[in-house]
Amino acid sequence: MAQQPFTLPDFYVPYPARLNAHVEEARRHTKDWARRMEMLEGSGIWEEHDLDAHDYALLCAYTHPDCSADVLALVTDWYVWVFFFDDHFLETFKRSLDREGGKRYLDRLPAFMPMDLADGTPEPENPVEAGLADLWARTVPSMSAAWRMRFAEATEHLLNESLWELSNMDEGRIANPVEYIEMRRKVGGAPWSAGLVEFAAEAEVPAPVAASRPLCVLRDAFSDAVHLRNDLFSYQREVENEGENSNGVLVLETFLGCTTQEAADAVNDLLTSRLQQFENTVLTELGPLCASMGLTSAETASILAYTKGLQDWQSGGHEWHMRSSRYMNDGGVAAGAGAAKSGWAMAAASINFTPRAETARRRSHTHVPYQHVGPSLLPAFDLPYDVTLSPHLSGARERNIEWAHRMGILQPQPGRPDSHVWDERRARNIDLPLCSAGLQPSATPQELDLSSNWLTWGTYGDDLYPVIYGRTRDLPGARAAHERLLLFLPLDGGPTPEPSDAMERGLADLWERTSGPMNEASRITFRKAVEDMLESWLWELANQAQNRIPDPVDYVEMRRFTFGADLTMRLCRLSHGDRVPPEIYRSGAIRSLENAAVDYATLLNDLFSYQKEIEYEGEVHNGVLVVQNFFDVDYPTAMAMVHDLMKGRLRQFEHVIELELPLLYVDFALDGEAREILDGYVQELKDWLAGILNWHRDCVRYRDEDLRSGTGGAPWHLSGPTGLGTSAARVGSLLGQSAAVKV
Repeated sequence: MAQQPFTLPDFYVPYPARLNAHVEEARRHTKDWARRMEMLEGSGIWEEHDLDAHDYALLCAYTHPDCSADVLALVTDWYVWVFFFDDHFLETFKRSLDREGGKRYLDRLPAFMPMDLADGTPEPENPVEAGLADLWARTVPSMSAAWRMRFAEATEHLLNESLWELSNMDEGRIANPVEYIEMRRKVGGAPWSAGLVEFAAEAEVPAPVAASRPLCVLRDAFSDAVHLRNDLFSYQREVENEGENSNGVLVLETFLGCTTQEAADAVNDLLTSRLQQFENTVLTELGPLCASMGLTSAETASILAYTKGLQDWQSGGHEWHMRSSRYMNDGGVAAGAGAAKSGWAMAAASINFTPRAETARRRSHTHVPYQHVGPSLLPAFDLPYDVTLSPHLSGARERNIEWAHRMGILQPQPGRPDSHVWDERRARNIDLPLCSAGLQPSATPQELDLSSNWLTWGTYGDDLYPVIYGRTRDLPGARAAHERLLLFLPLDGGPTPEPSDAMERGLADLWERTSGPMNEASRITFRKAVEDMLESWLWELANQAQNRIPDPVDYVEMRRFTFGADLTMRLCRLSHGDRVPPEIYRSGAIRSLENAAVDYATLLNDLFSYQKEIEYEGEVHNGVLVVQNFFDVDYPTAMAMVHDLMKGRLRQFEHVIELELPLLYVDFALDGEAREILDGYVQELKDWLAGILNWHRDCVRYRDEDLRSGTGGAPWHLSGPTGLGTSAARVGSLLGQSAAVKV
């Protein structure tokens, strides 16, 4: 092999790697199985020596150290199948850039994963189909219907997103970092691996919590770490030998404009951050989840066994990468180690806590709040879409103020000290109808009022929660208020409690006006958007209580919810009714389009709100601060990096419009009406972006005059937390206040 393009970094490995005692049995079994499936001699993909060199049995023995011989053999067959599929798809479709043939090939595979085995499967036409049919029949009898659906979906994502890689290779396009992380989860297969952990560890995740934030974060943080580690080891093979564009080192090398070694180190830092996110979620979120959902001891034990299984996989996968001939590992600690070792001596040696990792962990928890930062630095925004404002804006402004008064938003809340965060002057200065008028320029007066009221309610809540729950670290109180708010979102139109404050009164009014005309499916979807936003506010409060700057990936993904983006986008869709099949809106292309737009908007907000959040509010939730913390750079440098990411997301938004949506229209055989609606939706998203930028430029929410005067003439700042152990933060608050007065 040619000289390595970079030196492997010092990996953070917090869990021991252990080897399953049945590894030799798995090697013998899986070679026989691969030969029966015609994956070896004559396949044109592998010969026997390829399978021996890659040693997938060793991978599975490391990643599933405690399962039985039969289970290990079956899991190893799954991995042989998925790696064979990857190489088969590369040779058959990627090298020839045959997207049409690749799509036909992929479209057949779901038929080999029937939910009910009695339904049967088609006759296999190649080793991939034969292997999938055999594996599915041997695996699913011991698993629930809910697991089958989750695992089938993960398998389809793994298979279908190969088309995304093929398209990027065809265009010579390298993804931006956020796009890459999202798509790598699907095509990289680690969520699929997480499903096999449930099977191998006999630790099926209870269905009621499978889609909860903690479980999703465990799966996603696990997946990202697995993929980023693989990118480091496979860079030479994928980028230099195979011409792949889908590699995290290459993505950061391109985005940061740095050397390959610097990009590799940055990828390793992100890998470490994802592992530490996994740890934080286990320690701070799993217990409350199990308690709040009333899980039985057996269900809780299953979740903990699943968590341990993911940890085993993480360290076992690292150990295998250090040994397999498939990867670049000449610089690895275990390179040349010969036969795999076993036992606790090897396990202890495999744990590695790096100084760089612990420095990063400490930095994320030691941010000093209320630092004077001065006016927010703003770049020259290059959004190519013109803003158009609704002609009904003037009337909406007055009606919105009247509504806010009726709901009690502009008054102190009963029994809540310091809850008078808005008065009429502040509400007029924030001018949320201006935002709505840009988001929906063609809205009727009634639609504009509804949108303005939703934005007013959500922004008010976003300001209120840190004051009444954040300063006092009252997480139980915030959770109780959250559970109360959910009572005002009845799916059946049934009765609700008597509202006790402005948040409840406003939500009751908005839900009745919005959900009434909806059908059941739309009502469920819209309620989920509201719930996600409310839940994200609790996530912010929890981070604030830990004084923890979020992990970059977790921040970007949760920021979409804290911003209320899904809620406002669904308001835009109300006029579409049911004329577009829901699976279109769930497609990869539409989700990619929406996420790119949302990320541009949220990062835009972070640029404008930096001074307000860092200096006046003592916040840790700002994209610029997250970048400062992760890369350990100063404010101007982080601001420029955030702006570069915004530009990358905008390029992706336009890329999806130009190249991915036409393919979506063909793939789903959409008729003229559906295409016209989706073309209109694209324009609505452009209006959405233009309206958000226009509002940030024209309202005074983020300007010195508003920050200094606040509500009732008082300075707009939070005086810091109260309670035991918070005196240092209050000193920071006083310093921030005095500095703000001098600006």
